[in-house]
Amino acid sequence: MKTTINVHRVIGIRDRMLYGQFLEHFHRQIYGGVFDPGSPLANADGLREDVIEAVRKLNVPIMRWPGGCFVSSYHWLDGVGADREPTFDKTWRVEEPNTFGTDEYIKLCKAFGCEPYICTNAGTGTAEEMSDWVEYCNLAGKGRYAKMRAANGNAQPFNVKYWSIGNENWGSWEIGAKTREEWGHLVRESAKMIKHVDPTVELSAAALPDIDWNLNLLRNCGDYLDWISIHQYWDVIHETNNASKFNQVMAMTAGLDANIVKVRGLLEALGLQNTIRIAFDEWNLREWYHPKAVTVEQGITEDEYLTPRNGNDINSLYTMADAVFSASVLNMLHRNCDAVGMACFSPLVNTRGCIFTHPKGIVLRPTYFVFDLYANHLGDTVLDTWNDGDDMIAVEDTQGRSTMVPALDVLATTWADRHAIAIAVASRDKTNPHSLQLAVDDAWIGKTVTVYTLNGSSEESFNDIDHTEVGVVQHKLGEYKPGLSVRMEPHSVNIVEIA
Repeated sequence: MKTTINVHRVIGIRDRMLYGQFLEHFHRQIYGGVFDPGSPLANADGLREDVIEAVRKLNVPIMRWPGGCFVSSYHWLDGVGADREPTFDKTWRVEEPNTFGTDEYIKLCKAFGCEPYICTNAGTGTAEEMSDWVEYCNLAGKGRYAKMRAANGNAQPFNVKYWSIGNENWGSWEIGAKTREEWGHLVRESAKMIKHVDPTVELSAAALPDIDWNLNLLRNCGDYLDWISIHQYWDVIHETNNASKFNQVMAMTAGLDANIVKVRGLLEALGLQNTIRIAFDEWNLREWYHPKAVTVEQGITEDEYLTPRNGNDINSLYTMADAVFSASVLNMLHRNCDAVGMACFSPLVNTRGCIFTHPKGIVLRPTYFVFDLYANHLGDTVLDTWNDGDDMIAVEDTQGRSTMVPALDVLATTWADRHAIAIAVASRDKTNPHSLQLAVDDAWIGKTVTVYTLNGSSEESFNDIDHTEVGVVQHKLGEYKPGLSVRMEPHSVNIVEIA
């Protein structure tokens, strides 16, 4: 396939918040994940130093917390101060110790070097409770909650800029689910109170690619919102944990941007495209495994709904399929960077995350290296590309239907000073290599070509404790010449740099 790149054909400037992450109080993401007091690997604040080191290498820009579904029955006051008591998490049906709360989260964000992004309780919570949380975080000495923060050891405000009203409150599974009419009213009143507390914050609200829901939300609250939040998982396995195989996953890359297109189209129709951006703030290939967690079925035991969650931590589930798919999603988000300004991979640690923790260290799953490559090697300016050639492959989806997808998914970027071009390529063919012929301006002739390739020996390769099959290899290809072809290995993620 031949790809022509013109540095003057610009799609837009990507926001680094596309590389955001997410943590929820679910299974081992917080407790035994990022927060593990008593572990020899934790610092004085109980935060895992090996996790901090790995995350800092990714230059994570923003991290959403504390949910997720968890937040819809979470009351933030339970997680601050010296006298905390355990509560019962009505979403995930476990005891919540509350030893990790707002102050600990802010410490974690500072350790990671990222912006905090707090999702509020719009399920069982109220507009006043949400705005009280903003008081606690952002006011300097005024009122009860700012004084409470100071008494808890933080005299200076946290200055949390990004806040979300609710999580998936349109879903029947969510604690405190709302109708679209109820939602529009609650979001408007919550946003009003929050911005009366701190008018500098940026607000998102839970939405989905549904015209009726979003129309009601935007007509009621468009003047208050800065973001509209949508989520997506493609491999629907929350009840089975039967992970789809490589070709089935590649079939899921067809129409990746369908939900983005729907939401951006509605924003444009309402004339809000310049004031409200899309926050794709919870995404991953595979749904989390939590069988029977959101059921009203009688007689369900912990062995049926709680013990199976350990299946999320089977590292062999996370292969090059996850890596290539995640690269394809990031490519799609970059191509929509004029509408999408934030995205949060779900989650950061454990469950389906890119980092797995165990008592003696961590495992970097294949998706970790995707974020490493994209965050550290791509430019801010997203370029349009023209692909000459019908390089398609046939793959079967989970229903056994044949689907055609491009063998190579190509994204081109540069920097404001144009010191380099960086091209991301997701190679979706399970078996065969493909050649990518590059055509760029003559000004790049003689520049050095470097390729970073993420891969393993097969599409099923994975990383585990004392078992490393997936990593990044760097190759120098010499000088760029017109017509240069770069060989893309099967089931790989690549960055081609011309500098």
